[in-house]
Amino acid sequence: MPSSISNSEFQREIPDLPWKSITIAAALIVGVATAGWELYCRAHGYAPTLDDTSDFWASQREKVKPDSIVIIGDSRPWFDLDLDELERGMGQRPIQLAIAGSCAYPVLADIAADEKFHGTLICSIVPGMFFAPGGPLVENAEKALRRYHHWTPAQRMSHYISIPLEETFAFLNQEDLTLAKLLEKLPLADRPGALVPPRLPPYFNLMDLDRRARMTAQAERPGELQDRIRTGWLPLFTPPPPPTFVPREAFAQQMKLAMETRMKDAVAAVEKIRARGGKVVFVRFPFGGELKKLEDRQTPRTQIWDTLVKLSGAPGIYFEDFPELATFNCPEWSHLSATDSVEFTKRLLPHLQSAVQQGSLVAATKATARTP
Repeated sequence: MPSSISNSEFQREIPDLPWKSITIAAALIVGVATAGWELYCRAHGYAPTLDDTSDFWASQREKVKPDSIVIIGDSRPWFDLDLDELERGMGQRPIQLAIAGSCAYPVLADIAADEKFHGTLICSIVPGMFFAPGGPLVENAEKALRRYHHWTPAQRMSHYISIPLEETFAFLNQEDLTLAKLLEKLPLADRPGALVPPRLPPYFNLMDLDRRARMTAQAERPGELQDRIRTGWLPLFTPPPPPTFVPREAFAQQMKLAMETRMKDAVAAVEKIRARGGKVVFVRFPFGGELKKLEDRQTPRTQIWDTLVKLSGAPGIYFEDFPELATFNCPEWSHLSATDSVEFTKRLLPHLQSAVQQGSLVAATKATARTP
């Protein structure tokens, strides 16, 4: 049966209202609300800064050339290395691909799989993060890699449009001020069968167009923010208890096997890069306070760092081995201040240059050995 009212006969009447006044009033309300939220965010220590999204990481990954100097790892080289000083000392500007709260191995493996790359890789090692068998640390790195390998034109355009907005408005901070992040701050207690994961540290850095992070002045000073960051590291660096349904001995054996596998895979990735004439330098950046006590206890240097450097044959720079690098203080135990990062980079440069030269000699020796 045909409809009694066809689409062509239906007309929606527009109410006779003062639409111009309504539009102006709505725009004013939105403008006032936006300005109020912006002022509120700035009053609580936020400032306009670029968000470290997977899109931003992908845009930097695209800049990697066959002979580039590339920085990978966790947030320590992200904070601690000054790209200007590295460029002056090494002759070219490094590409900053370190990712906060991540495992460096997926990125190391991805670059090792890039047959064109024969440059220099500076890789930060935080053993508890680098040898993480899975979970958020690995997922954060894999998320960035997926965006790079499957970056759509729409995502690319959205990223470049967002840059001038993020440089203007503090409330666009995606690390702390999205609805999802604000909901995560609700004070929830552990419940039977539902443990609340440790909270990530609050916003305490600015970032520029090269993905160079700098600690905010507020975080460098003793106070509530610095204390919150410090106390947040300890639960984040403490491994969760083993599942109750897995025997403790079996769980320990699984973790041991996972670490051995990661060690083997990392060594193989280094060898792939070196076989093409590339260089890999491992660096242990400064850390201190109670966090250092915890890391040293859980991941002893002799068992992990020394083994990785020995098996891979890659040069390793451990900050404690050099008096000029060991005297830096990390205000919140895990990263250097903006000023100290520049001085630290200046002092690190001679060691990096020596390590790169050593890596070049090793690569040349192996290449000669492979020649019939």
